[in-house]
Amino acid sequence: MYKQKTFSSYSFGCRVNEAEKIAIDNQMVVAGFLNTQDHPDVYIINSCAVTVKAEREARQMILKLKRENPTLKLVVTGCGVTHWKKNDIWNNIPIDLIISNTDKEFTTRLILKRFYKDVAIKKKLPQDSTLLQGDKFLSSGRVMIKIQDGCHRFCTYCIVPYLRGTPTSKKISAILNDLNTFGSKASEVIYTAINTEDFGKDTNETVMNLIDQTLVHTKIKRISFGSIHPWSINDAFIKYYRNLSLNTRFSNFFHVPLQSGSNKILRLMKREYVIEEIIEKLNQIRNISPLSLIATDIIVGFLEETDKDFEETYKLLELSPINRFHVFRFSPRQNTAAYYLKKRLDEPIDKKKMERAKRLAALGTAKYNKFIRKFVGLTGEALFIGNVKEGYQQAILNNQVSTLIKTNVSLRGNMKHVKITGLQKNTLMGEVAKES
Repeated sequence: MYKQKTFSSYSFGCRVNEAEKIAIDNQMVVAGFLNTQDHPDVYIINSCAVTVKAEREARQMILKLKRENPTLKLVVTGCGVTHWKKNDIWNNIPIDLIISNTDKEFTTRLILKRFYKDVAIKKKLPQDSTLLQGDKFLSSGRVMIKIQDGCHRFCTYCIVPYLRGTPTSKKISAILNDLNTFGSKASEVIYTAINTEDFGKDTNETVMNLIDQTLVHTKIKRISFGSIHPWSINDAFIKYYRNLSLNTRFSNFFHVPLQSGSNKILRLMKREYVIEEIIEKLNQIRNISPLSLIATDIIVGFLEETDKDFEETYKLLELSPINRFHVFRFSPRQNTAAYYLKKRLDEPIDKKKMERAKRLAALGTAKYNKFIRKFVGLTGEALFIGNVKEGYQQAILNNQVSTLIKTNVSLRGNMKHVKITGLQKNTLMGEVAKES
C-alpha cells in the first residue's frame, strides 16, 4: 500500500530565498508530497551566505535536525551550500543531498531521483507550478514571486554575484501566469529580485512594464516589491511614479538598500553612485507620496570606516526621508574583493561595529516611531495577516506599516478599510472602518 511521503522546508536570508522556497514547496505538493511539520520524511533548507551569521545558523539547524532524527533525508540548497561546495568546506556537515543554486529549480526532480526512484507519483510534475498549498504567506493573502536572479554589480563586500551567476529575468507573461494561478486567494503580490536594476535586460522588459501589466492583466488588489535597488530609482521611474502613486493598488513601500551614507565608503564598496543623488530621488518620492514608507539596509564597520565616516552616515540618515533601517555589521566574505582588500585596509574592531550598529538601530527606531504617528486618525485599506489575539488582529497598510485592528472575527487574508485610532507602545491601533 502506498504511503504518502511528507516534507517540510525552511528558508534563511532574503525574500528571494523565501520566494524560492515557496516555489519548491509548490513542486513538492504537486509531486504528491504532504507539507507537514510532524516528522517529515524530507526536510529542505534554502541557505544563505550573505553573512557569517547566516551560514552559522544554517549549519546549526542542519546539525540539530540530524541529531533529532538521524534517518531524516536532509536536502540543502541556496547560497550557503553553494558557497560551501565551491570552497570544499561541507564535508563534515551531515547533508544527504546538496543542490547548488544552478540546479535549484530542479530540486523536486533531484529529490525523487535520489530517494524515491521506485515511488509512483500519480500527478505529473510540471517544471514550474504555482499550485501552492499550506503556505504561510498565501494563508494571509500574500503571494511572493521571484522575478529576477543574479547580479552584475560585484560590490566589494557581496558574495551573492559569485553564487547566483549571470542576471536572468523571468518574462512578464510567465510572472502573470503564475500570479493568476492563485485567483481570489491572493490579495497582494510581493515581487522579489536579487537586483531590480537587472530585471528585463535579457527580455527587453522593465519593472515599469511589469507593474503596468500586473495592473491591467490581473485582479490582484495590491502590488509591492521586496526591494527596489538604488539604480532603479532613476528619473524615468520618478516620472512614472507621479502617476502610479495615485493608484491604490500599488504599495507605497520602498526598501532601497544604500549600505552607507559616506561617499568614501561607497567608493570602497564599489556601489558606483553618489549618496546625495540617491537621497534627492528619495526626497522626490517623499514629496510625491508623503506617507510612503522608505526603508534601507546599512552596513557598519566596513573597511576604512572611521568615526568621521560613520558620523556622515548617521547624520545623513537622521536628515533623510528614510523611515526604517536594517543595520548589519560588516563581515568579510571569502572570495569577495573586500576579503582580499582586508589584507591592506583597516577594519574597525568588533566593539566599534557593535556601538555603531546600536546607535543606528536606535535612530531607526526613533524615526519609525515618529513616522507612524502621522497615521493616527487616518483611514485606509489594510490586509489582515495575523491571527486574532486578545481581540486584535495584525494588518498591514498600503505602505507595509503594521497595525493591530480590533476584531473578534478572523479577517486573515482579507483587505478591509480600517481607521487608525491611536498608538500604544509604538504600535498603531485601529478598528474596521464603518461603511458609509
